[in-house]
Amino acid sequence: MADFLLVHGSCHGAWCWRDLIPALEAQGHAARAIDLPGMGADQTPLAGITLDDCRDAVLAASTPETLLVGHSWGGYPISAAAEAAPDKMRGLIYLCAYFPTDGMSMVDRRKRSPRQTLADAVVKSDDGVSYTIDPSRAPDLFYHDCPPEALSYAMQRLRPQPIAPQDTPLPTTAAFDSVPKSYIRCAQDRTIPPEYQAQMTRDWPVERVHVMESSHSPFLADPSGLAELLTQIERQF
Repeated sequence: MADFLLVHGSCHGAWCWRDLIPALEAQGHAARAIDLPGMGADQTPLAGITLDDCRDAVLAASTPETLLVGHSWGGYPISAAAEAAPDKMRGLIYLCAYFPTDGMSMVDRRKRSPRQTLADAVVKSDDGVSYTIDPSRAPDLFYHDCPPEALSYAMQRLRPQPIAPQDTPLPTTAAFDSVPKSYIRCAQDRTIPPEYQAQMTRDWPVERVHVMESSHSPFLADPSGLAELLTQIERQF
């Protein structure tokens, strides 16, 4: 049995893991999800939220036996947590997530992608503190293979995403390198191009990179399949 801590991506919250948590519990695991600061049910004002705040939220919920699962932008908070306290987790699992390069922010990392899928979908707030995803574009970008009920559930819960944490460089050292890692690529992803996910993991051991035939939201599109894959991956740590 493993202890999974699930960390959501941009504009999402702990709510997005609704279907995966019971699927993991059915596999005999413990599974928990958190809201990053200002997201989901967390009411922290968006202005002033930092990458360190996101990191600390992850560390506060982690134990030395915890496997951190970071989705999309969630790859950065779990990486920052590993850099700060590598002994506070068992390992990191990146779910169609941005994997950091030393000294680059998530925004820098996104700009390196061969295709900019979000360029015309991001709507920046008037105060420049946050952004949302154009609701006419979100279903295709995030949920194109999800059941209609799951799509409706998600669309009602998307929230503005603070920009500053994603625009903060993340230095990585041997502390980060020391934490075991696996990556799940999503072959039908329309948010982070599948070829960019392959590029980010091109130097990884083949046994540490896995593929799902899914959109950017496998936790809603195929929660049982994702739970089975996470069970397989857990045995590698």
